[in-house]
Amino acid sequence: MNILLTGFEAFLGMESNPTEMIVRKLDDETISGKKIIGRVLPVDFTKSAGILLEHIKEHQPAAVISLGLAAGRNRITPERVAINCMDGEADNAGNQYDGQKIAPDGPDAYFSTLPIKSMEARLQEHHLPAAVSNTAGTYLCNQIMYTARYHIETNALDILAGFVHIPAHHELAVNNPKLPSWSIKDLEEAVRIIIEEI
Repeated sequence: MNILLTGFEAFLGMESNPTEMIVRKLDDETISGKKIIGRVLPVDFTKSAGILLEHIKEHQPAAVISLGLAAGRNRITPERVAINCMDGEADNAGNQYDGQKIAPDGPDAYFSTLPIKSMEARLQEHHLPAAVSNTAGTYLCNQIMYTARYHIETNALDILAGFVHIPAHHELAVNNPKLPSWSIKDLEEAVRIIIEEI
């Protein structure tokens, strides 16, 4: 069984992104009998979705778990829903949107098909703070989750897909004393537990 695990490069002036570190670390590992295919996506509205779809077509995973950094959150937050909207600050390539749709013919929203409630419960059992979130925002994280679900639904594929936001790692908090942060070790452990739940 293949699991496609995606993360993002650094963005919005941050010097690093913990999702990139974790995805690179877990690439090619086997966790609970699942082969991990770790891929880092660019923070570019015009490219990231297409690259994601190429990875899905190439590897035909049983599940797509996309990771994103939610600097400011203090817990792991599996996302419940992605909406058909692009908005927010300019991406790394300078692209900026103001409420445009991701898929003009798509529905307003898609729910995650990952077992988000059991993920939350398992993380809590391991004393790792977690909570289901009801908004993936309107930036690249939301676009990636929506794109994956749209592709799966419109092609009637048997693939689970969803998004998980993680807190900042300590490196980002060094110069930002008010930013909640976790160790990379704990973030990686949390992602391993999430993968085990698939």
